[in-house]
Amino acid sequence: MKPVYIYKKFERFWHWSQAFLIFFLALTGFEVHDSFHLFGFEKAVTFHRIASYLLLGLIAFSIFWHFTTGEWKQYIPTISKLKEQIQYYTVGMFKNAPHPTIKSARKKLNPLQAMVYLGFKLIMAPVVILSGLMYLYYKTFDENGIIVVSDIPLDIIAWIHTLGAFLLLGFIVVHVYMTTTGHTPTTNIKAMITGWEMLEDEEKEKENNKNINDDRNA
Repeated sequence: MKPVYIYKKFERFWHWSQAFLIFFLALTGFEVHDSFHLFGFEKAVTFHRIASYLLLGLIAFSIFWHFTTGEWKQYIPTISKLKEQIQYYTVGMFKNAPHPTIKSARKKLNPLQAMVYLGFKLIMAPVVILSGLMYLYYKTFDENGIIVVSDIPLDIIAWIHTLGAFLLLGFIVVHVYMTTTGHTPTTNIKAMITGWEMLEDEEKEKENNKNINDDRNA
């Protein structure tokens, strides 16, 4: 095990800012739905709109950062060791089995994480964002004919946006749980705060690969 600087400053800023904005959007969004009363309806609507603009700006900067730094490659999906990773999360980690993949600065996500996070970025987040924009600017679109939405009832758009919000919250709950599956329950959280994490040498990955192959051939 050795300390590795794995999460850069902007990466950590983007991660925590995005988490805060998503929770705040959920808080104000459910108040708009009259699920509870905290800020008041009008303030909740205003805060929700401001937070959505901030999140859109953050997403724009994060996309730029990912492509200029090459970090987008972290999300390229692969089926290599995907089955082993699923087995580890469902059975192996409860039996103290070795992790099938070794985390490193150039490979921060295991195959299952890469696939789930890519789905979040390409499907879940766009559904919430696009439905939210359609809901926010519904009258403007309808009057100016910028987008043909007159055939889509506003309540359907609201329902899609709410469904996306629930899926997003579900994703976050699972994400928070998965952060506790590191070497200790707080290892991954500390790494996202400081940028440093204690990681196994990549030689260990070669040994794991050999053991996996031996098991398959046995």
